[in-house]
Amino acid sequence: MTNKQQKKIKNGRKVSLTGIFCLFFVCSTALGMIQQNQQKSPAQKTPPTRITLEYADTTSFRKAINPDVHVAHGNVVFKHNDAYLYCDSAYLYNQSNMLEAFDNVRLEQGDSVFIFGDYLIYEGNKNLAKMRYNVRMESGNTTLFTDSLNFDRIINIGYYLGGGMLVDSLNELTSVYGQYSPDTKIAHFKKDVKLTNPQFVLTSDTLKYSTETKIATILGPSVIESDSGVIYSSLGWYNTDTEESMLYKRSTVFNKEKTQSITADSLAYNGKTGFSEAFGNMFMNDTVQKVILTGNYGFLDQATEFAFATDSAQMIDYSQADSLFLHADTLQMRTIDKEREMKAFYGVRFFRNDLQGVCDSLQFNTKDSTLRLYKEPILWNTTYQMTGDTIVIYFNDSTIDRVHIINYAFSVEKIDSTYFNQMKGKDMKVYFVEGEVRLINMSGNAETIFFPLENDGSFIGMNKTESSYFTIQVKDRKPERMVLWPTPKGATIPLPDLTPENKFLKGFIDFEYLRPTDRFDIFIKKQRRAEDVAPPRVNRRHQQED
Repeated sequence: MTNKQQKKIKNGRKVSLTGIFCLFFVCSTALGMIQQNQQKSPAQKTPPTRITLEYADTTSFRKAINPDVHVAHGNVVFKHNDAYLYCDSAYLYNQSNMLEAFDNVRLEQGDSVFIFGDYLIYEGNKNLAKMRYNVRMESGNTTLFTDSLNFDRIINIGYYLGGGMLVDSLNELTSVYGQYSPDTKIAHFKKDVKLTNPQFVLTSDTLKYSTETKIATILGPSVIESDSGVIYSSLGWYNTDTEESMLYKRSTVFNKEKTQSITADSLAYNGKTGFSEAFGNMFMNDTVQKVILTGNYGFLDQATEFAFATDSAQMIDYSQADSLFLHADTLQMRTIDKEREMKAFYGVRFFRNDLQGVCDSLQFNTKDSTLRLYKEPILWNTTYQMTGDTIVIYFNDSTIDRVHIINYAFSVEKIDSTYFNQMKGKDMKVYFVEGEVRLINMSGNAETIFFPLENDGSFIGMNKTESSYFTIQVKDRKPERMVLWPTPKGATIPLPDLTPENKFLKGFIDFEYLRPTDRFDIFIKKQRRAEDVAPPRVNRRHQQED
């Protein structure tokens, strides 16, 4: 072998090795790019399913117009991803995998979804059906009506943008925008939403509705009107079958006459029974009785006209220009034959410009216009303080007519910080004119201490009396005439001879520190001083009220 031949063979080997290396590099690079592209576009692993023509009376290709268009006429049937499409005639665009169907169009997806219309555009690559004109979508007992419906088969949701109606076995819902999922049985509605039920009508801005549970979820400003009342809410849910609901964000429920309302942070309401339960910042208003109840918890039963409030509970009576503000641990109000009965329990405190009081429990009746105070009651009117076992206040319209103090009656009139006119007995009746004391009748072991004044306002001394009965006439907040009988005893003590022991009747206590000073002070809890707590009394017998 010549040197020339040997050199040629060596060069050939070099070329072959270089070529093999290049081929290996190119193949590796190409394989890597394919794998990278496959990772970036996993959807491209499976090409879109083609729309197939299952049957037609006649078919043709309009090659002169568009060779891509496959024309089908008469009893046309297409299939795509387990869905069947029926129509009278259609154009199948093979290249774009799209279908255009005309007249008596029907799309069937399994045995759960049926869509009817006059015209359909179906995009096979997107699994999207666009049904137009006289559209009806049926799924179980639910039917959706519209003129323009898009049905996304990937997420299995049908939706309309230009107005539609959804009807199930119980309700009819209309809106500008709506969508429905046959899988979840959930519908969403927006703008001009109206739910019509045989018992009520719900209008809303935004609403979610389950055709399975019949529960409407309120997601925007909404009004529910029925024969039992009206609801205003912007968040919550309403069971359209049972008419039970849970409402949030300061919702309000009115009775059918709109004379009673209840508002709270959260409200549980039953439209069939008319029962409302309130949680957080409750505000209850009766415009007929002109009374307001507030508290952090309460309820209103429209059927029995019974209301309850607790936790910072307050009653406001605004029947007259001068409103009464009352606080207690628990408040109850019942309306019977258009008459109101109010009860307050534990830690009662109330304020009105001409009347203030504290007690353990209280009852007010509009039928006889009486306010009854029980268990260590204290009543204040201008400069007068009145205490006893039970205090009954009689009103004439809204003004005080008289006060009856039953058992252990004690009245104190404050002259200044050191001098007090005092009256004590078993039973006392105080009569008022234009909100001020005019006459006082005391019976049963009656005792008095008075500090008469000179014309210049200086004290003369102290008059102390004892009798079975006495009557005092008052004018301009001063005793004008006193009558004692049958066998009165009395004495006048000069001021220099006064001592702390004879200056006060036994049992005297100045409770001014407990007196509510304004409408907000009724919420301030004030305890009696230890030395002012009376010892237990045995065998108390209440006299009969007037």
